[in-house]
Amino acid sequence: MSTRLATGGRLIDKSRPVKFRFNGKHMSGYAGDTLASALLANDQMLVGRSFKYHRPRGIVAAGPEEPNALMNLGREGRFEPNARATTTELFDGLRAESQNHWPSLEFDVGAINKHLSRFLPAGFYYKMFIHPRPFWKYIYEPIIRHSAGLGRAPKARDEDTYEHFYAFCDVMVVGGGVAGLEAARAAALTGARVMLVEQTAHWGGRAPVDGGEIDGKPVQEWIDATLAQLAALDNVTLRTRTMASGVYDHGYVLGYERLTDHAPDTDGPRHRLWRIRAGHVITATGAIERPLSFAGNDIPGVMLAAAVRDYVVNFGVSVGDRTVVVTNNDDAYLTAIALKHAGLDVPAVLDARVLAEDSPLMTQARALGIRVLMGHGISSVKGTKRVTGVAVCSQAGEGGVLEEIACDAVAMSGGWSPVVHLWSHCGGKLTWDVDHACFSPHPDHAPTGADGMQFVTTAGCASGLFQLTDVLNDAFAAADGVVRSMGMKLPRDAKPPKSDVTGEALMAPVWLMPQGASAKLREKAWLDYQNDVKVSDVRLAAQEGFVSVEHAKRYTTLGMATDQGKLSNINGLAVLAGALDEDIPAVGTTTFRPPYHPISMGAIGGEARDEVFQPLRRTPMHDWHDANGAEWEPVGHWRRPYAYRRGGESTHDAVMRETKNVRDNLGLLDASTLGKLIVKGPDAGKFLDMLYTNMMSTLKPGKCRYGLMCNDNGFLIDDGVVARIDDDTWLCHTTTGGADRIHAHMEEWLQTEWWDWKVYVANVTEQYAQVAVVGPNARTALERLGGMDVSAEALGFMEWADGTLGGFKVRVYRISFSGELSFEIAVDAGQGQAFWDALMTVGNDLGVMPYGTEALHILRAEKGFIMIGDETDGTVIPQDLGLDWALSKKKDDYLGKRAQQRSHMADPDRWKLVGLETTDGSTLPDGAYAVGEGTNENGQRTMIGRVTSSYHSPNLEKGIAMGLVLHGPDRMGEVLEFPGTDGKTYKARIVDPVFYDKEGAKQNV
Repeated sequence: MSTRLATGGRLIDKSRPVKFRFNGKHMSGYAGDTLASALLANDQMLVGRSFKYHRPRGIVAAGPEEPNALMNLGREGRFEPNARATTTELFDGLRAESQNHWPSLEFDVGAINKHLSRFLPAGFYYKMFIHPRPFWKYIYEPIIRHSAGLGRAPKARDEDTYEHFYAFCDVMVVGGGVAGLEAARAAALTGARVMLVEQTAHWGGRAPVDGGEIDGKPVQEWIDATLAQLAALDNVTLRTRTMASGVYDHGYVLGYERLTDHAPDTDGPRHRLWRIRAGHVITATGAIERPLSFAGNDIPGVMLAAAVRDYVVNFGVSVGDRTVVVTNNDDAYLTAIALKHAGLDVPAVLDARVLAEDSPLMTQARALGIRVLMGHGISSVKGTKRVTGVAVCSQAGEGGVLEEIACDAVAMSGGWSPVVHLWSHCGGKLTWDVDHACFSPHPDHAPTGADGMQFVTTAGCASGLFQLTDVLNDAFAAADGVVRSMGMKLPRDAKPPKSDVTGEALMAPVWLMPQGASAKLREKAWLDYQNDVKVSDVRLAAQEGFVSVEHAKRYTTLGMATDQGKLSNINGLAVLAGALDEDIPAVGTTTFRPPYHPISMGAIGGEARDEVFQPLRRTPMHDWHDANGAEWEPVGHWRRPYAYRRGGESTHDAVMRETKNVRDNLGLLDASTLGKLIVKGPDAGKFLDMLYTNMMSTLKPGKCRYGLMCNDNGFLIDDGVVARIDDDTWLCHTTTGGADRIHAHMEEWLQTEWWDWKVYVANVTEQYAQVAVVGPNARTALERLGGMDVSAEALGFMEWADGTLGGFKVRVYRISFSGELSFEIAVDAGQGQAFWDALMTVGNDLGVMPYGTEALHILRAEKGFIMIGDETDGTVIPQDLGLDWALSKKKDDYLGKRAQQRSHMADPDRWKLVGLETTDGSTLPDGAYAVGEGTNENGQRTMIGRVTSSYHSPNLEKGIAMGLVLHGPDRMGEVLEFPGTDGKTYKARIVDPVFYDKEGAKQNV
């Protein structure tokens, strides 16, 4: 029976009792307990039900590999489903509920499925839910929806807060066991910035449980001394309760920190998501013990041997009074010895191996009076909701059941598998280690960056080393190799610590127990506890042709859901290999994908909730605009001034004043929101030629060119001015709402299609403030600032130059979206407000006036310039807008070119861009449709065009509009009718879309 021992419990504080509830039942534990250890101490062996057959499930492990003890935690508002009891720290008032049962954990109606198991083999759903088809909607779908999932989704609003942190380091060490501590210590001695993270609340990993000495000190003393040394160094960051969830390209690591899960009444965020950029990552993530496969290996009380040891040593909890140990390696003897020292009975150790002589641990076990049976295994486990005994057989399966042993717990060990998930996330390959019967990192196939340099290294057990001496030496060597690759060196006297633990733990390649005459029972052995996958299921998959490990995984659901191969992978591969008469390496492994362990949706969202769900972006001059009458307009994530109202004037009057002032005097526009993308690299020109419809590779440094960008369907998605900075660098301006979207568009093509092109794209939109200085007095204002020549001779139209204006370091572009003399000037974001103030000062007697987005629109419409999102709606191509001149005839291809050659794209009846003037000077309604002769099949009048943008022009003193019209350019002068929603019919004449300064004389002065 589970109970709290009088001795042991190095992680708990028995002076601090803790009250909690499980399924409404009041229980108690101690500070330092996990929910799992506290449940076991309260003799709560049954903790849940399996997914398919609803079989009774107990705790199997002691860490994140636990497949069964998944809980609903907390109350509505602070509720979390599928939380592992083994990683949940106990706190006063904790409320936990088991999952996947009805009406209760002890009596579950779903358990009837075990009697239907012959009708529910692997893959039955692929066959059953197809015919008869009418059953799907009314029978199959409701049943599936009701059965899907394990926990229940929270319904109330989450009361907790979450946050994101960013960190940068030279070396990131993942795992705070002795290997991680040694790797961090060695790397830190060079002065490198080191970040060490450990997913639990305690440092040292398994070493304090398993014992031994390091540098002549007990393991725990060495851990404490090393931690003190690291904590005293300014170049080291230490984080507990922090898991490295995934490793991505360029040394990017996603970390997941649990801040207040263990203390929910503490102020502050509950979880924190770390976005870490590391020069190199060392994964000292240890290894996971594997289960063994025998009939009844899922009955509550059957646990991993190391987990049984953990509960005894760390929490002072006995899983049972009488524990049978079954193993194929030496490590499980440590559990038998620990149980004996705790005063518990170990009736037998069943060792699958037959050795010529006893190993040292075997000798210790025999000396304690433990019975050791070599060449033996478990035929089956007795019991239903908890273990009552085991049937023993020979490993060869000959002779049937040899004896039965009464016990209330089974500690099993099938060897250890290195935790290689993080190594594999970025392409690290694995190799089969015959000696230890596991997959370990292949040293010649490490994850590498774009420069070909390795950026992930493993250390200790994660490298496939399982003895303390080897682990420490490997950790030191890993750190040494990493810092040397960075041009650093360890101190001459630095050396790895020494341990008294040496030698190899022999392991037989025995996966399934037993063999021979007991093979029938073996078919009922469980590989995946959570998903109810048996040995027979994997054999059936192979029989039905699912010979690929990835196909077999999906057919059987082996290693899916939260397991992700942690416990089930190797045993499942062994069964598949056996069924195919192949070796395990020939079968291969499934793909490891992040996250390694589930992370909360709250952490992923971070602060992005409520009013900051979509954070508002503000330019450096935002406060000035707000203080000077700005009326705000949302443009993407930005807030831009629509107009600046003065006194009691209306918004319309403010727009008219600003528009006219730009043409007559001097206007300032905050253009900081325009997207700015740096595209750099030897293949950047070739890349931009594919993205834009016109040539960008021929652009000379110091020059600018207007460009159009289409998607692969040929539709116009963005436009903007591109400036060539140097031979390998271009700066691409995008629309305000397009920066993130176009950046993602570029990255998608680089990563999926042109992955071998040497191009780097950076979004620098918020790095610069940008001001458009516009109007006939623009050059005069800049000349007053002084510092660089901005004359037409020195800086012509569509050119740019770096220099200094009024003491500000600037980049000046001679471009115009208004048709006036115009300069767009970029300065560092931190200098944006000061530069704006300087312009307002020098322009005081030049009629300087800020103008907003509506004036901007009127000015560009007067010139017939298009606006993405107004003249385009996702179905418009450049040819519709009369932009054929921007489609290069020199290029063989660009995104959208072939799509635009399709018959419906080249249809002469596509609507074309024209200008529109009302016959009475009024303003056309935005979006109004032009009607033609006749009606369609629904009796409605035929639509022959629509208004894309419409304004009143104070400079022309009339309403102007742009629109797409059937055969528009061929119908100049024709008057069309536009019925309005106000019941009025507007009449407008088709005109040239350029209403103002058609020759462009004003912008070229």
